[in-house]
Amino acid sequence: MPATATPPLPVDKSGERVRRMFGQIAGRYDLLNHLLSLNIDKRWRRKTVRLVPPAPGMRVLDVCTGTGDLALAYHAAGQGQVEVVGTDFCHEMLEIARQKTAGRNPQKAATGGRAEARHGSPETTNASPQHNALGAALRSVPSHPPQRASAIPWIEADSQHLPFGDDEFDIVTVAFGLRNVADTDAGLREMTRVCRPGGKVAVLEFTTPRRQPLRGAYGWYFRRVLPKIGQLLARNRESAYDYLPESVGQFPQYEQLVQRMEAAGLGEVKFHPFTLGVATLYVGAKRAK
Repeated sequence: MPATATPPLPVDKSGERVRRMFGQIAGRYDLLNHLLSLNIDKRWRRKTVRLVPPAPGMRVLDVCTGTGDLALAYHAAGQGQVEVVGTDFCHEMLEIARQKTAGRNPQKAATGGRAEARHGSPETTNASPQHNALGAALRSVPSHPPQRASAIPWIEADSQHLPFGDDEFDIVTVAFGLRNVADTDAGLREMTRVCRPGGKVAVLEFTTPRRQPLRGAYGWYFRRVLPKIGQLLARNRESAYDYLPESVGQFPQYEQLVQRMEAAGLGEVKFHPFTLGVATLYVGAKRAK
Protein backbone atom coordinates (compact mmCIF):
# COMPACT_ATOMS: atom_id res chain seq x y z
CA MET A 1 0.00 0.00 0.00
CA PRO A 2 1.27 3.51 -0.75
CA ALA A 3 2.44 5.48 2.26
CA THR A 4 -0.12 7.94 3.61
CA ALA A 5 1.16 11.46 4.12
CA THR A 6 1.13 12.50 7.74
CA PRO A 7 -0.91 15.68 8.21
CA PRO A 8 1.01 18.58 9.75
CA LEU A 9 0.60 19.15 13.45
CA PRO A 10 -1.62 22.13 14.32
CA VAL A 11 0.29 25.35 14.81
CA ASP A 12 0.55 26.42 18.44
CA LYS A 13 -1.41 29.69 18.50
CA SER A 14 -1.89 29.86 22.25
CA GLY A 15 -2.23 33.42 23.43
CA GLU A 16 0.84 33.32 25.65
CA ARG A 17 3.09 31.97 22.91
CA VAL A 18 1.92 34.47 20.29
CA ARG A 19 2.17 37.40 22.73
CA ARG A 20 5.69 36.43 23.78
CA MET A 21 6.84 35.77 20.22
CA PHE A 22 5.72 39.14 18.87
CA GLY A 23 6.93 40.92 21.98
CA GLN A 24 10.44 39.63 21.28
CA ILE A 25 10.53 40.98 17.72
CA ALA A 26 8.53 44.19 18.26
CA GLY A 27 11.54 46.48 17.91
CA ARG A 28 12.46 45.03 14.50
CA TYR A 29 8.97 44.11 13.28
CA ASP A 30 8.42 47.02 10.87
CA LEU A 31 11.94 46.87 9.45
CA LEU A 32 11.70 43.14 8.82
CA ASN A 33 8.26 43.35 7.23
CA HIS A 34 9.33 46.10 4.85
CA LEU A 35 12.59 44.37 3.93
CA LEU A 36 11.14 40.89 3.44
CA SER A 37 8.18 42.19 1.39
CA LEU A 38 10.28 44.73 -0.56
CA ASN A 39 7.97 47.41 0.89
CA ILE A 40 4.95 45.90 -0.86
CA ASP A 41 3.17 45.54 2.50
CA LYS A 42 2.81 49.35 2.59
CA ARG A 43 1.04 49.26 -0.79
CA TRP A 44 -1.32 46.53 0.45
CA ARG A 45 -2.41 48.67 3.39
CA ARG A 46 -2.96 51.73 1.18
CA LYS A 47 -5.03 49.62 -1.20
CA THR A 48 -7.10 48.31 1.72
CA VAL A 49 -7.96 51.90 2.68
CA ARG A 50 -8.91 52.68 -0.93
CA LEU A 51 -11.18 49.64 -1.22
CA VAL A 52 -12.78 50.19 2.20
CA PRO A 53 -12.64 53.98 2.49
CA PRO A 54 -13.65 55.97 5.55
CA ALA A 55 -16.04 58.91 5.40
CA PRO A 56 -16.06 61.96 7.71
CA GLY A 57 -17.58 61.15 11.09
CA MET A 58 -16.92 57.42 10.87
CA ARG A 59 -15.36 55.34 13.64
CA VAL A 60 -12.73 52.80 12.59
CA LEU A 61 -11.39 49.95 14.74
CA ASP A 62 -8.20 48.12 13.80
CA VAL A 63 -7.78 44.90 15.80
CA CYS A 64 -4.47 43.04 16.12
CA THR A 65 -3.10 46.44 15.15
CA GLY A 66 0.49 45.52 16.01
CA THR A 67 2.64 48.60 15.47
CA GLY A 68 -0.36 50.53 14.15
CA ASP A 69 0.40 50.86 10.43
CA LEU A 70 -3.14 50.19 9.15
CA ALA A 71 -4.72 52.34 11.87
CA LEU A 72 -2.38 55.16 10.93
CA ALA A 73 -3.21 54.71 7.23
CA TYR A 74 -6.91 55.15 8.09
CA HIS A 75 -6.14 58.18 10.21
CA ALA A 76 -4.21 59.76 7.32
CA ALA A 77 -6.98 58.98 4.84
CA GLY A 78 -9.59 60.48 7.18
CA GLN A 79 -7.59 63.70 7.57
CA GLY A 80 -8.56 63.89 11.21
CA GLN A 81 -12.31 63.64 10.49
CA VAL A 82 -12.38 59.89 11.26
CA GLU A 83 -12.01 58.49 14.77
CA VAL A 84 -9.52 55.61 14.76
CA VAL A 85 -8.90 53.09 17.56
CA GLY A 86 -6.25 50.37 17.60
CA THR A 87 -6.21 47.25 19.78
CA ASP A 88 -3.66 44.49 20.32
CA PHE A 89 -2.84 42.11 23.16
CA CYS A 90 0.93 42.52 22.80
CA HIS A 91 2.10 45.44 24.93
CA GLU A 92 5.49 45.75 23.20
CA MET A 93 3.87 46.13 19.78
CA LEU A 94 1.52 48.82 21.09
CA GLU A 95 4.51 50.66 22.53
CA ILE A 96 5.88 50.95 18.99
CA ALA A 97 2.51 52.34 17.78
CA ARG A 98 2.46 54.79 20.67
CA GLN A 99 5.96 56.02 19.87
CA LYS A 100 5.04 56.49 16.20
CA THR A 101 2.18 58.79 17.10
CA ALA A 102 4.31 60.58 19.67
CA GLY A 103 6.84 61.36 16.93
CA ARG A 104 9.68 59.54 18.65
CA ASN A 105 12.00 56.78 17.45
CA PRO A 106 9.80 53.65 17.25
CA GLN A 107 12.79 51.31 17.21
CA LYS A 108 13.49 52.23 20.86
CA ALA A 109 9.91 51.91 22.06
CA ALA A 110 9.90 48.21 22.88
CA THR A 111 12.64 48.67 25.48
CA GLY A 112 10.65 51.20 27.47
CA GLY A 113 8.37 50.59 30.43
CA ARG A 114 4.60 50.53 30.54
CA ALA A 115 2.94 53.50 28.89
CA GLU A 116 1.84 56.23 31.22
CA ALA A 117 -1.28 58.27 30.67
CA ARG A 118 -0.17 61.86 30.14
CA HIS A 119 -2.12 64.92 29.10
CA GLY A 120 -1.62 65.52 25.38
CA SER A 121 0.17 62.20 24.74
CA PRO A 122 -1.14 58.87 23.42
CA GLU A 123 -2.13 56.30 26.00
CA THR A 124 -1.70 52.54 25.89
CA THR A 125 -4.70 51.29 27.80
CA ASN A 126 -5.25 47.89 29.40
CA ALA A 127 -8.71 46.46 28.71
CA SER A 128 -10.83 46.45 31.84
CA PRO A 129 -13.79 44.25 32.70
CA GLN A 130 -16.00 47.31 32.50
CA HIS A 131 -16.56 46.98 28.75
CA ASN A 132 -19.56 49.29 28.74
CA ALA A 133 -17.69 52.03 30.60
CA LEU A 134 -14.78 51.91 28.15
CA GLY A 135 -17.13 51.92 25.18
CA ALA A 136 -18.96 54.93 26.60
CA ALA A 137 -15.66 56.74 27.11
CA LEU A 138 -14.65 56.17 23.52
CA ARG A 139 -18.03 57.26 22.24
CA SER A 140 -17.61 60.53 24.12
CA VAL A 141 -14.55 61.47 22.04
CA PRO A 142 -15.80 64.25 19.71
CA SER A 143 -15.15 64.10 15.99
CA HIS A 144 -14.45 67.86 16.05
CA PRO A 145 -11.86 69.23 16.45
CA PRO A 146 -10.09 66.75 14.15
CA GLN A 147 -8.49 63.76 15.84
CA ARG A 148 -4.73 64.17 16.07
CA ALA A 149 -2.60 61.08 15.45
CA SER A 150 -1.24 61.51 18.96
CA ALA A 151 -4.79 61.07 20.29
CA ILE A 152 -5.37 57.63 18.75
CA PRO A 153 -6.25 55.28 21.63
CA TRP A 154 -3.97 52.21 21.62
CA ILE A 155 -5.84 49.68 23.76
CA GLU A 156 -4.34 46.47 25.08
CA ALA A 157 -7.08 43.90 24.44
CA ASP A 158 -7.66 40.35 23.21
CA SER A 159 -9.44 40.30 19.83
CA GLN A 160 -11.56 37.37 21.03
CA HIS A 161 -12.97 39.55 23.82
CA LEU A 162 -13.09 43.12 22.55
CA PRO A 163 -13.85 45.74 25.23
CA PHE A 164 -16.57 47.53 23.26
CA GLY A 165 -20.33 47.41 23.06
CA ASP A 166 -22.31 46.13 20.07
CA ASP A 167 -22.55 48.14 16.84
CA GLU A 168 -19.95 50.79 17.79
CA PHE A 169 -17.80 51.05 14.65
CA ASP A 170 -18.43 51.75 10.96
CA ILE A 171 -15.32 49.88 9.76
CA VAL A 172 -13.50 47.07 11.57
CA THR A 173 -10.19 45.87 10.13
CA VAL A 174 -7.39 43.42 10.79
CA ALA A 175 -4.14 43.16 8.82
CA PHE A 176 -2.00 40.01 9.05
CA GLY A 177 -3.37 39.29 12.50
CA LEU A 178 -6.44 37.07 12.25
CA ARG A 179 -4.38 33.93 11.57
CA ASN A 180 -2.63 34.54 14.91
CA VAL A 181 -5.90 34.45 16.85
CA ALA A 182 -6.34 31.15 18.69
CA ASP A 183 -10.00 30.86 17.62
CA THR A 184 -10.49 32.34 14.14
CA ASP A 185 -14.27 32.13 14.33
CA ALA A 186 -14.39 33.84 17.73
CA GLY A 187 -12.25 36.65 16.37
CA LEU A 188 -14.53 37.11 13.37
CA ARG A 189 -17.64 37.08 15.55
CA GLU A 190 -16.19 39.78 17.80
CA MET A 191 -15.22 41.97 14.84
CA THR A 192 -18.75 41.56 13.49
CA ARG A 193 -20.37 42.21 16.86
CA VAL A 194 -18.73 45.62 17.35
CA CYS A 195 -19.44 46.67 13.74
CA ARG A 196 -22.69 48.50 13.08
CA PRO A 197 -25.28 46.91 10.75
CA GLY A 198 -24.28 47.77 7.20
CA GLY A 199 -20.73 48.56 8.28
CA LYS A 200 -17.69 46.85 6.77
CA VAL A 201 -15.37 44.20 8.18
CA ALA A 202 -12.07 43.87 6.30
CA VAL A 203 -9.45 41.15 6.70
CA LEU A 204 -6.05 41.54 5.00
CA GLU A 205 -4.04 38.34 5.17
CA PHE A 206 -1.25 36.40 3.49
CA THR A 207 -2.38 33.78 0.99
CA THR A 208 -0.80 31.19 -1.26
CA PRO A 209 -0.85 32.12 -4.97
CA ARG A 210 -3.09 29.75 -6.90
CA ARG A 211 -1.34 29.69 -10.25
CA GLN A 212 1.82 27.84 -11.22
CA PRO A 213 4.73 28.40 -11.54
CA LEU A 214 4.36 31.29 -9.07
CA ARG A 215 2.70 29.02 -6.49
CA GLY A 216 5.68 26.65 -6.40
CA ALA A 217 8.34 29.36 -6.48
CA TYR A 218 6.66 31.44 -3.81
CA GLY A 219 6.06 28.38 -1.64
CA TRP A 220 9.77 27.53 -1.78
CA TYR A 221 10.80 31.08 -0.86
CA PHE A 222 8.15 31.40 1.84
CA ARG A 223 8.97 28.09 3.55
CA ARG A 224 12.72 27.76 2.94
CA VAL A 225 14.27 31.20 2.47
CA LEU A 226 12.17 33.78 4.32
CA PRO A 227 12.30 32.00 7.73
CA LYS A 228 16.09 31.84 7.64
CA ILE A 229 16.47 35.52 6.71
CA GLY A 230 13.86 36.60 9.24
CA GLN A 231 15.35 34.51 12.01
CA LEU A 232 18.84 35.82 11.31
CA LEU A 233 17.70 39.45 11.48
CA ALA A 234 15.11 39.11 14.25
CA ARG A 235 17.25 36.97 16.58
CA ASN A 236 14.23 35.83 18.59
CA ARG A 237 13.96 32.58 20.52
CA GLU A 238 10.37 31.78 19.54
CA SER A 239 11.07 31.28 15.80
CA ALA A 240 8.52 33.84 14.62
CA TYR A 241 9.59 33.43 11.00
CA ASP A 242 9.22 29.65 11.11
CA TYR A 243 5.78 30.23 12.59
CA LEU A 244 4.83 32.56 9.72
CA PRO A 245 4.67 29.99 6.85
CA GLU A 246 3.23 27.36 9.17
CA SER A 247 0.40 29.64 10.28
CA VAL A 248 -0.34 30.82 6.73
CA GLY A 249 -0.40 27.24 5.43
CA GLN A 250 -2.98 26.15 8.00
CA PHE A 251 -5.17 29.26 7.84
CA PRO A 252 -8.40 29.18 5.76
CA GLN A 253 -7.94 30.98 2.43
CA TYR A 254 -10.11 32.34 -0.37
CA GLU A 255 -13.57 30.68 -0.42
CA GLN A 256 -12.91 28.95 2.91
CA LEU A 257 -12.42 32.23 4.75
CA VAL A 258 -15.40 33.75 2.92
CA GLN A 259 -17.55 30.96 4.40
CA ARG A 260 -16.20 31.63 7.90
CA MET A 261 -16.95 35.34 7.55
CA GLU A 262 -20.48 34.62 6.38
CA ALA A 263 -20.99 32.28 9.36
CA ALA A 264 -19.90 35.15 11.64
CA GLY A 265 -22.79 37.32 10.41
CA LEU A 266 -21.36 39.07 7.36
CA GLY A 267 -22.95 39.30 3.93
CA GLU A 268 -21.77 40.26 0.45
CA VAL A 269 -18.31 38.89 1.29
CA LYS A 270 -15.80 39.27 -1.53
CA PHE A 271 -12.07 38.78 -1.74
CA HIS A 272 -9.47 40.78 -3.65
CA PRO A 273 -6.09 39.12 -4.33
CA PHE A 274 -3.09 41.48 -4.15
CA THR A 275 0.23 40.99 -5.96
CA LEU A 276 -0.82 37.81 -7.79
CA GLY A 277 -2.32 36.30 -4.65
CA VAL A 278 0.56 36.78 -2.21
CA ALA A 279 -1.91 38.62 0.02
CA THR A 280 -5.70 38.89 -0.14
CA LEU A 281 -8.23 41.38 1.19
CA TYR A 282 -11.60 40.00 2.29
CA VAL A 283 -14.48 42.45 2.78
CA GLY A 284 -17.97 41.84 4.09
CA ALA A 285 -20.88 43.94 5.37
CA LYS A 286 -22.61 43.25 8.67
CA ARG A 287 -26.12 42.01 8.09
CA ALA A 288 -29.02 43.96 9.52
CA LYS A 289 -30.53 42.45 12.66
